[in-house]
Amino acid sequence: MKINILFFGQLTDIAGVGSITMDGITNTEMLTNMLVKIYPELNETKYALSVNNEVVTDNTILTENCTVALLPPFSGG
Repeated sequence: MKINILFFGQLTDIAGVGSITMDGITNTEMLTNMLVKIYPELNETKYALSVNNEVVTDNTILTENCTVALLPPFSGG
C-alpha cells in the first residue's frame, strides 16, 4: 500500500525534498515514527498532519494512494 507524503515550509528543508512515497504504512502513528527514524530533526519540530486535505490529531488509518501533508505551524494576523 503506497501513500504520498508532502512536506511544506521548513519541513521541506529537513527532508531535503518536497515529497516522498512510502509503502507499508497503515496509520499516522506508524508514519510519524518512521519519518522520525529517517529525519531525526522532525522529533524536535512542531507540525500538523493532514490526511487527504483534512487536519488530523488522532491516529488515523491510511489507505492506498492517500496523501499525507506535514504542515509547519501557521501564524498570521
